[in-house]
Amino acid sequence: MSNLSKRSTIYFEPSIHQALKLKAAASDLSISDIVDEAVRLLMREDQEDLSAFTERANEPEISYEALLDDLKKHGKI
Repeated sequence: MSNLSKRSTIYFEPSIHQALKLKAAASDLSISDIVDEAVRLLMREDQEDLSAFTERANEPEISYEALLDDLKKHGKI
């Protein structure tokens, strides 16, 4: 962990905490390292979602009814 790390208190359900302790011991990492990586992955996924949303912002909108009609027309439903 970096010297620039910040401390925070996180509360886990007992079963999640037990699983984290076991994973930390098995992987020779700290619970903090595991949680830090999990949060980074979630934030990276959010960034990818936001990028995809931005890329598709100018696509034409289609109503739900029109979508269903199109799916039926093409034999999908």
